[in-house]
Amino acid sequence: MSDCDNCPSKGNCSTEEEGGCGFEKLNKFSSIKNTIAVMSGKGGVGKSSVAVLTARELVRRGLKVGILDADITGPSIPRLTGIPAGTHCTQNEMGIMPQKTKDGISVISLNFFLENEEDPVVWRGPVLSGAVRQFWTDIFWGELDCLVIDMPPGTGDVVLTVMQSLPLTGALVVSTPHDLASMVVAKSVNMAKKMNISIIGLVENMAYMKCPDCGKEIRMFDEKPLYDFIKREEIELLGSLPMLPQVAGMSNGETGLDAESAEVMRNVGERLVESLKK
Repeated sequence: MSDCDNCPSKGNCSTEEEGGCGFEKLNKFSSIKNTIAVMSGKGGVGKSSVAVLTARELVRRGLKVGILDADITGPSIPRLTGIPAGTHCTQNEMGIMPQKTKDGISVISLNFFLENEEDPVVWRGPVLSGAVRQFWTDIFWGELDCLVIDMPPGTGDVVLTVMQSLPLTGALVVSTPHDLASMVVAKSVNMAKKMNISIIGLVENMAYMKCPDCGKEIRMFDEKPLYDFIKREEIELLGSLPMLPQVAGMSNGETGLDAESAEVMRNVGERLVESLKK
């Protein structure tokens, strides 16, 4: 059961009409202390990569971690965690068993239920939302200190379902410095605030690239709009990640980061740990 202060039933929730908080019932054999939504609003900003790096950083700190791939129509978590294509889930009396990464992260994704990972998911909103609910109610997560939820871009049905149906501890926001990206990300941030979800901080991704010859940082976009947004909304900037071949290679199971990026992720992990319920 979930140890959530906002949930009077401690995760075994009923509907509001029945006197509960309205959150979905967690798999009865599982215990999840914290749920962190990684969101961006806009696709293509590296949200899923940051979600995986965040999960790995929490594992490095000794926490038991899972990743719920809520990006149903564009699932990328299996590849980013090095789980081979064609991997499928099994089920027993405790529920559907998630896959495990080499570093012990429990992972669930719709790709584990598809015959071919390249098959399109042509579902309407209610069916997509139902799948995310089942990832909470039907999966045997075991005991987790933190479940990282890789959110789909935008502010549509699935995002609303996660915010309304799951007891979120907080949200980690990912953006690039591009003016358009920061504008769209602002919509997601404002949605989270309307849903009374705490914004833990923002990670700036693809902030710059380094010249391979001289090591000079090359900033391709004007960062002022993003920084103005962060200041206006009083959001903490947790760090800036460059465009890295190591991140691009995550789909092959690679985990190495350069020293500066590793330091950024340590800062993200430290801030997250501070926000987590013990």
